[in-house]
Amino acid sequence: MPEANSAREEILAHIRSSNPPDNDDTRLIQEWMAIRRPFRRKGQLDPEDRLQLFEDRLNDYGAGVHHAISQTELPPVIAAAIQARGKRKMLVPPEFPQAWLPQTIEVIRDNQLSYDALDQCDGVITGCTLAIALTGTIVLQSGPMEGRRALTLIPDYQVCVVRANQIVEFVPEALEELHAMGTRPITFFSGPSATSDIEMTRIKGVHGPRVLDAIIFT
Repeated sequence: MPEANSAREEILAHIRSSNPPDNDDTRLIQEWMAIRRPFRRKGQLDPEDRLQLFEDRLNDYGAGVHHAISQTELPPVIAAAIQARGKRKMLVPPEFPQAWLPQTIEVIRDNQLSYDALDQCDGVITGCTLAIALTGTIVLQSGPMEGRRALTLIPDYQVCVVRANQIVEFVPEALEELHAMGTRPITFFSGPSATSDIEMTRIKGVHGPRVLDAIIFT
């Protein structure tokens, strides 16, 4: 029995040492800061190569990629992308710029529409908060240009306008910028929504738009 008690006390001592008191926050922070993080934090690609990397990733994921080099080009480019998909009735966030919208499509602004109303539209047009070139990821933070999360999760089709100066190279760069932007809900997505089940059958549109067109605005 003494040996059993000794082993028990040793185990409990290890448990206590791995669970410091709540007032030991300073030491925990220092230990966390001391962890080596050798991954790259800052991109080194020039803007043109960064843009090309982002476009290549979107193509790999099966997203449509389109370009506009001025604000006056945006409406016809957006219209062409939507028409090529056979869509017409599109949602937009409340503060999406009117000057960017083509006159050839029906536009409905989302003023807290019901989920059923969102589902009855052909798709949604939004801006974005950031984009990540290395992973081909678009980041939405429920801002005025992106709208609430339901607006970009329920419709089957999304057109997203991405400014070239919103594209960073690495994930740590994006997280650093997002840290300074407040605490709105954040959505990260890389290409159209898709997942695979246990049999590796790929299914699109499970938790977001099944079809994505990115308009890269330079």
